[in-house]
Amino acid sequence: MTTLIAERPLIVAFMLGILAAAMIYGWLQTGRRPLAIAGLMVLALIPVSWIVAERWVTDREQIEQLIHDTAEAVQTNNHNTVLGVIGDDATRRQAAMELPRYEFSVAEVTSIREITVLTGTLPLEAEVDINVKVVVSDKRGSLKNIRVPRRVQLTMEKRYPAGVTDRGSSSAQPSGSDGSWVVTGYQHLPIIGKPDGFTTRPVP
Repeated sequence: MTTLIAERPLIVAFMLGILAAAMIYGWLQTGRRPLAIAGLMVLALIPVSWIVAERWVTDREQIEQLIHDTAEAVQTNNHNTVLGVIGDDATRRQAAMELPRYEFSVAEVTSIREITVLTGTLPLEAEVDINVKVVVSDKRGSLKNIRVPRRVQLTMEKRYPAGVTDRGSSSAQPSGSDGSWVVTGYQHLPIIGKPDGFTTRPVP
């Protein structure tokens, strides 16, 4: 329910609107004043639900924003920013070896297949599956502005500053919470089919 309120305010507003309309209709049919009062109170909750949704940022929303910000950093060839979102040393070294080999002119997230927050894990973990489109050139000159659609799978982990307790049981946190998501592993492969010769295997 918390995820619905935080991520789908339009659906919540629609449900509240139907409930309020039903109460007001009942008042018109029966003349029972409490129904009218209740209906008006429910109507007043609609703008409240939008305010709550604006301030309440779920882990899924944090992850989605991080994905788009990182794609923008890839597109501008800002390697330091990309490496900064990786929280695993071996994975960071892998990315640090791969990124300098290419120059990106386009890097876009075309669709998010799935973001699964694994509640109950400590620290809190997530699995991400997205489709991306890149236009890339090889620094050696063998490739020039090649458009490549790829599927990217990420494993992520929520980290907290020292001294802050991990709140891994919650899937929605107020905006500005101390935790931040980092990438601990990644793999890119074809949109359809099995891994190919360009597929990056997850770091053991």
